[in-house]
Amino acid sequence: MFQGQKVSLILPTYNEKDSIRKVINDFAALGVVDEILVINNNAAAGTSEEVRQTSAKEIFEPIQGYGQAIRRGFAEATGDLIAVCEPDDTFLAKDIFKFLVFSEEVDIVYGSRTIKNYIWAGANMGRFLRWGNWFVAKLIEALFNTNYLSDVGCTYRLIKRPALEKILPLFRVRSNFFGPEMMIRGYLRKLACVQIPVNYKDRVGESSVTGDLKKAFILGMKMIVLIIAMRFCCEKALIKYLD
Repeated sequence: MFQGQKVSLILPTYNEKDSIRKVINDFAALGVVDEILVINNNAAAGTSEEVRQTSAKEIFEPIQGYGQAIRRGFAEATGDLIAVCEPDDTFLAKDIFKFLVFSEEVDIVYGSRTIKNYIWAGANMGRFLRWGNWFVAKLIEALFNTNYLSDVGCTYRLIKRPALEKILPLFRVRSNFFGPEMMIRGYLRKLACVQIPVNYKDRVGESSVTGDLKKAFILGMKMIVLIIAMRFCCEKALIKYLD
């Protein structure tokens, strides 16, 4: 609990078998997370066995896609404050306290991995990914007149229940560019948001997206197309194509 509010954590998983148990235990040890939901999105063999050794609840989502997994987690979560993180051990569990503190004043708190002081040695945040995420974040900032943004791809975030109920029915993206859609939906509904720096470290295993620069570039281009489409109210025709 945090100030009398139930805290839920969503961990979508696809290729994190070797790190997911540690991540779950790290969050559980903090004593503030009441509910940990692992969304098994056709995950690697052996993932369920790792989850069963923890306090987390595993939910199976057969429709493939990061966005689909997060949307399922949002629908299943029962907390007043709902956090999302990666189970690949790139983030520090204790950083959730930063999100909780900021949630006292805003509806949604987004993490940023582009602040140099918080990028650990070995983290997969080279110049291309760092500046690419910064550029796309600035595009959202300019087109939607938002608060300061420096990272569009950070998956560590927290949303309050009333805010989630306003934007959950609006989500359309099922794949890896769900992050900017969530951001824009929130800003269009005039929700109070802030972005804060989080620690970012070396991943256990290889990412199916950012581990391949070609895939990362294509994802970035899809994000840009989506952002421009949402600004000019023509995203409905594009989202199915982009997914």
